[in-house]
Amino acid sequence: MDGYKNDPSQVLGYSETRQAMVALNKLVVDALIRHNIPSVTVSPSSCTVTKSGRIHAMMMEPVTKLLQIGSMPILYGDAVLDLDVGFTILSGDQLAAYLATRLHASKIILGIDEDGLHTKDPKKESSAPLITRITVEELKKMQRHIEKPKAIDVTGGMFGKIVELIPVVEAGISALIVNAAKPKRVYRALKGESVIGTLIERG
Repeated sequence: MDGYKNDPSQVLGYSETRQAMVALNKLVVDALIRHNIPSVTVSPSSCTVTKSGRIHAMMMEPVTKLLQIGSMPILYGDAVLDLDVGFTILSGDQLAAYLATRLHASKIILGIDEDGLHTKDPKKESSAPLITRITVEELKKMQRHIEKPKAIDVTGGMFGKIVELIPVVEAGISALIVNAAKPKRVYRALKGESVIGTLIERG
Protein backbone atom coordinates (compact mmCIF):
# COMPACT_ATOMS: atom_id res chain seq x y z
CA MET A 1 0.00 0.00 0.00
CA ASP A 2 1.56 3.28 -1.15
CA GLY A 3 -0.40 5.44 1.28
CA TYR A 4 -3.06 8.07 0.95
CA LYS A 5 -3.02 10.03 -2.34
CA ASN A 6 -5.83 12.46 -1.50
CA ASP A 7 -8.33 10.17 -3.20
CA PRO A 8 -11.52 9.83 -1.11
CA SER A 9 -12.11 6.33 -2.50
CA GLN A 10 -8.92 5.22 -0.76
CA VAL A 11 -10.48 5.93 2.63
CA LEU A 12 -13.23 3.40 1.92
CA GLY A 13 -10.60 0.97 0.61
CA TYR A 14 -8.65 1.37 3.83
CA SER A 15 -11.77 0.51 5.83
CA GLU A 16 -12.54 -2.51 3.65
CA THR A 17 -8.98 -3.79 3.92
CA ARG A 18 -9.07 -3.51 7.70
CA GLN A 19 -12.37 -5.38 7.89
CA ALA A 20 -11.00 -8.21 5.76
CA MET A 21 -8.02 -8.56 8.09
CA VAL A 22 -10.28 -8.48 11.14
CA ALA A 23 -12.46 -11.22 9.64
CA LEU A 24 -9.44 -13.46 8.96
CA ASN A 25 -8.10 -12.89 12.46
CA LYS A 26 -11.46 -13.86 13.96
CA LEU A 27 -11.20 -17.29 12.33
CA VAL A 28 -7.81 -17.81 13.98
CA VAL A 29 -8.94 -16.68 17.43
CA ASP A 30 -12.16 -18.73 17.19
CA ALA A 31 -10.08 -21.84 16.41
CA LEU A 32 -7.76 -21.22 19.35
CA ILE A 33 -10.66 -20.76 21.76
CA ARG A 34 -12.32 -23.95 20.48
CA HIS A 35 -9.14 -25.73 21.55
CA ASN A 36 -9.32 -24.13 25.01
CA ILE A 37 -6.45 -21.73 24.39
CA PRO A 38 -7.34 -18.36 25.98
CA SER A 39 -6.68 -15.84 23.23
CA VAL A 40 -7.48 -12.16 22.82
CA THR A 41 -7.02 -10.03 19.73
CA VAL A 42 -4.82 -6.96 20.03
CA SER A 43 -5.56 -4.97 16.88
CA PRO A 44 -2.31 -3.40 15.59
CA SER A 45 -4.21 -0.52 13.99
CA SER A 46 -5.52 0.48 17.43
CA CYS A 47 -2.16 0.54 19.21
CA THR A 48 0.46 1.12 16.50
CA VAL A 49 1.52 4.03 14.29
CA THR A 50 4.09 3.67 11.54
CA LYS A 51 6.37 6.20 9.85
CA SER A 52 7.21 5.52 6.20
CA GLY A 53 6.03 1.95 6.71
CA ARG A 54 8.13 1.17 9.79
CA ILE A 55 6.78 0.91 13.34
CA HIS A 56 7.19 4.31 14.97
CA ALA A 57 5.26 3.79 18.20
CA MET A 58 3.36 0.89 19.72
CA MET A 59 1.48 0.66 23.00
CA MET A 60 2.81 -2.56 24.49
CA GLU A 61 0.73 -2.61 27.70
CA PRO A 62 -2.19 -4.66 26.24
CA VAL A 63 0.25 -7.31 25.01
CA THR A 64 2.28 -7.54 28.22
CA LYS A 65 -0.80 -7.52 30.49
CA LEU A 66 -2.44 -10.34 28.55
CA LEU A 67 0.75 -12.39 28.88
CA GLN A 68 0.84 -11.68 32.62
CA ILE A 69 -2.68 -13.04 33.18
CA GLY A 70 -2.01 -16.14 31.07
CA SER A 71 -3.83 -15.18 27.89
CA MET A 72 -2.35 -15.28 24.39
CA PRO A 73 -2.34 -11.88 22.63
CA ILE A 74 -3.08 -12.33 18.93
CA LEU A 75 -1.76 -9.69 16.53
CA TYR A 76 -1.85 -9.82 12.75
CA GLY A 77 -0.85 -7.98 9.60
CA ASP A 78 -3.01 -4.87 9.53
CA ALA A 79 -3.73 -1.65 7.70
CA VAL A 80 -2.45 1.06 10.06
CA LEU A 81 -2.15 4.83 10.16
CA ASP A 82 1.20 6.21 9.02
CA LEU A 83 2.67 9.59 9.97
CA ASP A 84 4.19 10.15 6.51
CA VAL A 85 1.90 8.45 4.01
CA GLY A 86 -1.48 8.45 5.76
CA PHE A 87 -1.88 4.70 6.04
CA THR A 88 0.00 1.57 5.05
CA ILE A 89 0.12 -2.21 5.47
CA LEU A 90 2.01 -3.33 8.56
CA SER A 91 3.11 -6.90 7.86
CA GLY A 92 2.93 -9.72 10.36
CA ASP A 93 6.64 -10.29 9.71
CA GLN A 94 7.56 -6.79 10.89
CA LEU A 95 5.24 -7.16 13.88
CA ALA A 96 6.74 -10.51 14.88
CA ALA A 97 10.28 -9.14 14.66
CA TYR A 98 9.38 -6.01 16.63
CA LEU A 99 7.58 -7.95 19.38
CA ALA A 100 10.34 -10.55 19.67
CA THR A 101 12.85 -7.77 20.29
CA ARG A 102 10.67 -5.76 22.68
CA LEU A 103 9.67 -8.84 24.69
CA HIS A 104 13.22 -10.26 24.77
CA ALA A 105 12.12 -13.54 23.22
CA SER A 106 14.53 -16.46 23.02
CA LYS A 107 13.22 -17.57 19.63
CA ILE A 108 10.94 -16.36 16.84
CA ILE A 109 9.00 -18.94 14.79
CA LEU A 110 7.69 -18.09 11.33
CA GLY A 111 5.24 -20.34 9.51
CA ILE A 112 5.32 -20.39 5.70
CA ASP A 113 4.05 -22.70 2.94
CA GLU A 114 7.41 -24.48 2.47
CA ASP A 115 9.58 -26.56 4.81
CA GLY A 116 11.99 -23.64 5.28
CA LEU A 117 14.76 -21.99 3.30
CA HIS A 118 16.11 -23.89 0.31
CA THR A 119 19.22 -23.44 -1.79
CA LYS A 120 16.91 -22.56 -4.70
CA ASP A 121 13.24 -21.65 -5.04
CA PRO A 122 11.43 -24.94 -4.25
CA LYS A 123 8.41 -23.81 -6.26
CA LYS A 124 10.62 -23.81 -9.35
CA GLU A 125 12.90 -26.71 -8.41
CA SER A 126 11.17 -29.25 -6.20
CA SER A 127 14.45 -31.08 -5.53
CA ALA A 128 16.20 -28.00 -4.10
CA PRO A 129 17.86 -29.06 -0.81
CA LEU A 130 16.47 -27.72 2.45
CA ILE A 131 18.81 -25.57 4.55
CA THR A 132 18.35 -26.90 8.08
CA ARG A 133 20.68 -24.42 9.80
CA ILE A 134 22.24 -21.14 8.71
CA THR A 135 24.07 -18.30 10.44
CA VAL A 136 23.03 -14.70 10.04
CA GLU A 137 26.18 -13.91 8.06
CA GLU A 138 25.46 -16.78 5.68
CA LEU A 139 21.88 -15.55 5.41
CA LYS A 140 23.07 -12.08 4.40
CA LYS A 141 25.07 -13.61 1.54
CA MET A 142 22.11 -15.75 0.52
CA GLN A 143 19.79 -12.72 0.63
CA ARG A 144 21.36 -11.30 -2.53
CA HIS A 145 20.12 -14.33 -4.48
CA ILE A 146 16.55 -14.33 -3.20
CA GLU A 147 14.11 -12.79 -5.64
CA LYS A 148 11.71 -10.11 -4.54
CA PRO A 149 8.13 -11.16 -5.32
CA LYS A 150 7.02 -10.28 -8.84
CA ALA A 151 3.34 -10.56 -7.96
CA ILE A 152 1.70 -7.97 -5.71
CA ASP A 153 2.81 -8.81 -2.17
CA VAL A 154 3.04 -5.88 0.19
CA THR A 155 4.82 -8.04 2.78
CA GLY A 156 7.77 -8.70 0.48
CA GLY A 157 7.48 -12.50 0.41
CA MET A 158 10.48 -14.53 1.58
CA PHE A 159 12.80 -11.60 0.85
CA GLY A 160 10.74 -9.44 3.22
CA LYS A 161 10.85 -12.09 5.94
CA ILE A 162 14.63 -12.27 5.77
CA VAL A 163 14.94 -8.48 5.90
CA GLU A 164 12.94 -8.51 9.14
CA LEU A 165 14.73 -11.51 10.65
CA ILE A 166 18.35 -10.41 10.19
CA PRO A 167 18.41 -7.65 12.87
CA VAL A 168 16.44 -9.90 15.25
CA VAL A 169 18.95 -12.74 14.95
CA GLU A 170 21.83 -10.26 15.23
CA ALA A 171 20.32 -9.24 18.57
CA GLY A 172 20.71 -12.82 19.79
CA ILE A 173 17.21 -14.16 19.10
CA SER A 174 17.27 -17.35 17.02
CA ALA A 175 14.66 -17.82 14.29
CA LEU A 176 12.98 -20.99 13.08
CA ILE A 177 11.11 -21.17 9.78
CA VAL A 178 8.67 -24.07 9.49
CA ASN A 179 5.91 -25.26 7.17
CA ALA A 180 2.64 -24.06 8.71
CA ALA A 181 0.68 -26.04 6.11
CA LYS A 182 1.90 -29.34 7.59
CA PRO A 183 -0.12 -30.63 10.58
CA LYS A 184 1.39 -29.92 13.99
CA ARG A 185 4.63 -28.40 12.61
CA VAL A 186 4.04 -25.04 14.30
CA TYR A 187 2.67 -26.74 17.43
CA ARG A 188 5.75 -28.95 17.78
CA ALA A 189 8.06 -26.00 17.12
CA LEU A 190 6.34 -23.98 19.85
CA LYS A 191 6.81 -26.88 22.27
CA GLY A 192 10.52 -26.94 21.48
CA GLU A 193 10.39 -30.35 19.81
CA SER A 194 12.58 -31.31 16.86
CA VAL A 195 10.83 -30.32 13.64
CA ILE A 196 11.71 -30.01 9.96
CA GLY A 197 12.59 -26.40 9.17
CA THR A 198 15.39 -23.85 8.95
CA LEU A 199 17.09 -22.62 12.11
CA ILE A 200 18.78 -19.21 11.83
CA GLU A 201 21.31 -18.32 14.52
CA ARG A 202 23.74 -15.49 15.16
CA GLY A 203 26.78 -17.73 14.76
